[in-house]
Amino acid sequence: MSSTDWTLVVHGGAGIIEQGTLTPEQETAIRGALARALEAGADILRAGGAALDAAEAAVRVLEDDEHFNSGRGSVFTYEGRIEMDAAVMDGRNRDAGAVTGVTATRNPVSLARRVMEDSPHVLLSREGADRFSREQGIEQVGPDWFEVPERRRQLEELKARGADHFDVEMKYGTVGAVARDKAGHVAAATSTGGITGKRWGRIGDSPLIGAGTYADDRAGAVSATGSGEFFIRAVVAHEICARARLANQDVLSAARATITDMGALGGTGGVIVVGPDGRGGWAFNSKGMYRGKAASGQDPVVALYGEE
Repeated sequence: MSSTDWTLVVHGGAGIIEQGTLTPEQETAIRGALARALEAGADILRAGGAALDAAEAAVRVLEDDEHFNSGRGSVFTYEGRIEMDAAVMDGRNRDAGAVTGVTATRNPVSLARRVMEDSPHVLLSREGADRFSREQGIEQVGPDWFEVPERRRQLEELKARGADHFDVEMKYGTVGAVARDKAGHVAAATSTGGITGKRWGRIGDSPLIGAGTYADDRAGAVSATGSGEFFIRAVVAHEICARARLANQDVLSAARATITDMGALGGTGGVIVVGPDGRGGWAFNSKGMYRGKAASGQDPVVALYGEE
């Protein structure tokens, strides 16, 4: 690909996503949201904008859509609270920012970016992250914005089954985006509500740099979704970039190999990736993954099921 090319890949979660699990209305809404996210980021990249701006813009669209487990539509903790995580990383200089356990920021991905740019830290948590968000003047909203009936039903169903801390159905609606801009820089952004019924301040892979989110101009950008504990143990996002940089694997081959390794531990889920050459796509071992890709000179692609 030439130096003027750009690429954007998005995801809206992975898990038990098969034909028939969604109503026609749900499928139409999810495909539409993925397409809007692609367009929001693609508009920036077409105009010569930065990869990080595009990734953030795409994720904000998905955070505002109740069909995904991030921002509006986030799942409930066991205690009935909403605690959101997010991270961003800039491949130009490996700057990164992340937040975990935030409760009132409408778009946690933008708060993660503010942590990167306007604080001396990489990761802020819970009350401190909420306070930093208010001090920065980032838009705050109440519980009514985030809470949707379907998520409440999922928590009640989990409790009715007698489960005490985990969503055993392994349905993940984490959202993310990776981008490569015309200047050849890459960036990643990820946002999630975690897992239904999480307890004890559980933190997954999404806000952990190197596990669920990573970007390095020398290798590529990665955003993950799936069983977070396994992505943490396999350090999936960094492992993909390490394979690409040190073993000279293309980023898609590196993604497939790393997902296979993570799967051998017992984990399920997937990643979206883009390399510094603009090649991008996904790898997953779950039944399906909400995903989409846009690139210069190509028609946008949106897919949900494994066979697509």
